[in-house]
Order: sequence, then structure tokens, then C-alpha cells
Amino acid sequence: MASVLILFAHPALEKSRTNRILMGACQSVESVTVNDLYEEYPDFDIDVDREQQLLLEHDYIILHHPMYWYSSPAMVKQWEDLVLEHGWAYGREGNALAGKKLFNAITTGGPQRAYEEEGHNRFTIRQFLAPFDQTAYLCKMIYLPPFVVHGTHRLTEEEMHQYARQYKSLLRMLTTDQLDVEDARTRQYLNEIIIE
Repeated sequence: MASVLILFAHPALEKSRTNRILMGACQSVESVTVNDLYEEYPDFDIDVDREQQLLLEHDYIILHHPMYWYSSPAMVKQWEDLVLEHGWAYGREGNALAGKKLFNAITTGGPQRAYEEEGHNRFTIRQFLAPFDQTAYLCKMIYLPPFVVHGTHRLTEEEMHQYARQYKSLLRMLTTDQLDVEDARTRQYLNEIIIE
């Protein structure tokens, strides 16, 4: 059985119905650890040893966050800057994360059509997430496509719960080793492979 670490980062969770519902769905999945970074580190003073130990203990790492200015909230960058140390996560001697799988689980206010090269935002979600892809590559990790919830401002309660069921199904696929990693890498979003 594989283990999953969700690094959750939302600076205003009380304003996000969708993320509250998504996080509620994953709480009961066996072998999933939720690490709420804003809750754990309200002053941004990250415990590097604790975070590195959590990474070592898990097979899949999920960076779960809203899309903020075409990237992640500041806490995710702070976490990367401090936790992914040279000589530990990358560099000639930095092999601690080699072979682990990393992906983003994100929510966006805009619809999927806004995230196309001809769309309002001019770039795809995958293009916006390229720095995370490169970070995984540098750390010898396997980067997977994101799990994405688009158009959160217009979702009905039932649609939000549908996404939450998909997220929970994805987590179960990961923990029970049902994910075909090579097939998953060819997809635009991990949403495409979920069978409920």
C-alpha cells in the first residue's frame, strides 16, 4: 500500500467552499496524511526537519492549493525554498526524494476554456505549472499531471461534491497502487483517469 502526503496551502480557507469540501473528502482515506501548511506555520517559520521527515515517509506528494496569480500561494514557495535543500533534495548528493511522485491538486475560478492558448489566460494549466514540473525533475521525482477543479465560483453544491468524490477516488487509486503512472503521465489532467 502506497502512502500519500497532501501539502495543503490555502491562506483564506474560510472563503473557499470548494477546497473545504475537497479536504473533507480526503480526511477518511487510509494512508493519506494531510499537512495544512498555513495552519501548521501561521508565521511562515517552517520546521524543515519535520517536513523532510514527512516527505521521506510518503510515496506520493500532492501540492494542494488554489491557483493564485497563475501559481501557488506564497506558503508553497516558502516551503520549497526551505525544505528542498541542496545536498538533500537535489544536487550530486541530493537523492532523498528520488522516485517519489509529485503533482498539484488545484482549484481555479476560471473555466477550463480560459486556460487554453487561445483562451483568456493564454496558457494552459500545464504551462503555468512548469516550475513544479522542473522542481520535481531536479529532485529526481516523477511529476504527474494535476488534478484540477475549474470554475469554482460557479459550481453548484452537487458539482463540488462530485469533484470531492473524484478526488477521494484518485487518492484511493494511489494508496492501493492502482495508478498506471506511465499512462497517467500522458494525460492533461489526472481527472481523466478517475473511475468512480
